[in-house]
Amino acid sequence: MADESYDVLVVGAGIVGLATARALVGERPGLRVAVLEREAAPARHQTGRNSGVIHSGVYYRPGSLKARFAVEGAAAMVRFCREHGLAHEVTGKAIVATRPAELPRLAALAERGRANGIPVEELTPAQLREREPEVAGLRALWVAGTGICDFAEVARCYARLAGERGAELLTGHRVTGIARRPDGVTVRTAGGRELRCAVLVNCAGLQSDRIARLAGDEPGVRIVPFRGEYYELAPHRRDLVRGLVYPVPDPAFPFLGVHLTRGVHGDVHVGPNAVPALAREGYDWRTVSLTDLAGTVRFPGTWRLARRHWRYELGELHRSLSKPAFVRAVRRLLPAVGPDDLVRAGAGVRAQAVDVRGGLLDDFAFAGFDPADPRSPRRTVHVLNAPSPAATASLPIGAEVARRALAALDAGSR
Repeated sequence: MADESYDVLVVGAGIVGLATARALVGERPGLRVAVLEREAAPARHQTGRNSGVIHSGVYYRPGSLKARFAVEGAAAMVRFCREHGLAHEVTGKAIVATRPAELPRLAALAERGRANGIPVEELTPAQLREREPEVAGLRALWVAGTGICDFAEVARCYARLAGERGAELLTGHRVTGIARRPDGVTVRTAGGRELRCAVLVNCAGLQSDRIARLAGDEPGVRIVPFRGEYYELAPHRRDLVRGLVYPVPDPAFPFLGVHLTRGVHGDVHVGPNAVPALAREGYDWRTVSLTDLAGTVRFPGTWRLARRHWRYELGELHRSLSKPAFVRAVRRLLPAVGPDDLVRAGAGVRAQAVDVRGGLLDDFAFAGFDPADPRSPRRTVHVLNAPSPAATASLPIGAEVARRALAALDAGSR
């Protein structure tokens, strides 16, 4: 088969990869861009398996990429959905303290939100009941800018817009090999196809560390997959929740805890918990990949992470295996809920980057070519850590990755 050449190849047709492709062809009309996706359609993994919340940016450390991109991305996402006729709603969100020990963390969260430029209103229990009559809490924060949409639909729209400007979406193309050349990169796929590019962009999510290593770059982290398991309220009980209700997060762990989210299609998700997945695409306990599991077990950071958070994770495992335990957790926020009110819903897997010391990367992380560092690799750009709120922030993330890829393209042509 003859070689096929592109200026930029993007690996991964999730929302970040497609936002990057759209940004590339929008910035430089006529650029030859293709997106490689191992599945038969885009948005099959993290993008299509989340609660659809447009996060405001209230949680994230001031000055971090997450804070900046989430605030910018939330406003951009609402505009994008409005301009393209995609289902969305700016609902607002209540963050609720249910125990006295959570009140200082709630106050700190309010200050963090204000530091990020996000209007935050403090609610008394009576004011909380006016907004969410069935929700119990000692105090709450109201974050008016939070919204909801269908991120899989958004990703498909990105793909369509990129395609209209000439970008190709190549589904069913699992990358099996990457070889650097003096003038670019050659990518081989499972079907025997060989594609050449000047710059390779890695937006592979759950496989991002592997793609980086295939390309000859040591990412310094390992993707450790965590499954988020959801229930949803039975249709006749959806009126228990009007909008979005979240607990006060534990700052020592990157997951937000069991929360209540009404989606754009009328369903109300409850969850997720966060348990180790036995495969990178392990959406239930029956799905096991010995290769994935062996890689996770051999990685020293996994054991250091486990030693640090084992008490927290035991609680998550208990709620995964015991519906009564899960119901008890939900009742802290929603006392009226009962076991028969909750039905199993789909699960997602979070691509969480972990370093060798067992630290969970708290911010978005990029590697490969850096325009500020002339010593960095010129032919690759990697998105190594982009869990939530990456879908919310996909437009500014895509613009940032495209900026790095175009700078790499220009550097490589000199």
